[in-house]
Amino acid sequence: MLGAIIGDIVGSVYEWNNIKTKDFPLFGKDCFFTDDTVMTCAVAEAVMNGGQKDDFIDAMKKYGRMYPNADYGARFNAWLNSDNREHYNSFGNGSAMRVSPCAWVMDCDVYERTGTWPSSRGLASLSAEVTHNHPEGVKGAMATADSIFLCRFYFGGYCREYEQPINDNHTECKRRIKDYIEKTYGYNLSQTLDEIRPNYRFNETCQETVPQAIIAFLESTDFEDAIRNAISLGGDSDTLAAITGSIAEAGYGIPDWIKDKTYSYLDEPLKDVVRRWENRIKAYQSPV
Repeated sequence: MLGAIIGDIVGSVYEWNNIKTKDFPLFGKDCFFTDDTVMTCAVAEAVMNGGQKDDFIDAMKKYGRMYPNADYGARFNAWLNSDNREHYNSFGNGSAMRVSPCAWVMDCDVYERTGTWPSSRGLASLSAEVTHNHPEGVKGAMATADSIFLCRFYFGGYCREYEQPINDNHTECKRRIKDYIEKTYGYNLSQTLDEIRPNYRFNETCQETVPQAIIAFLESTDFEDAIRNAISLGGDSDTLAAITGSIAEAGYGIPDWIKDKTYSYLDEPLKDVVRRWENRIKAYQSPV
């Protein structure tokens, strides 16, 4: 989940001031966390509390009200501050920006042994459906979660052919992820960043954010490069980079200096969620 938080913080200053270059300070003095970070922490808390529908609703409302100025979308903000606990058919990219914790409690060993998805995969869908129950909202969250999980699986060395892992072949790992996401979700991941960048504009929908975020990862060389790719597209920069960062974390890991810098932007309640989450998932983490 820290990858999503990093992308959010780095992208925060570019959401309304888009840039179309990879040449920028990674952590500017004016960077800050936004709703992407708050809701990612809420999803992590919900999973730690049991991962039921009410857990997601309770955690989102709790953390949303703790951070009322985190720049939520208008409909989500209205939901947060009401007594309403029903979904409202959104297909906004909020479902994808917050989903990453769900992908880290999915067991790679189960997938390797059986070829079937772990039952915990359903958490990703549930985390979206409590608000973003439109098919595109659920699809965006699931595609993001599957991308994260498949990165853990392939880059973590679980997939073996002739008893040899393929995690040292990043091109092949990414090819398999790309093929799976395209076939399963119908996203076009064949455009290049250079093709997307000139005409890409601010868009808060899953269908115009998630594919671009995945491509930013597919074209990257390491974690930092993935974040820079996402920011360079413009658009909804913090959310785009949060989604890309959540995937890149699973593929590459995160350099220690970036982790340390990120913590400096978080207050104690959010740091506490991240620390508890990291302790919780140690058993699930695969080598990167």
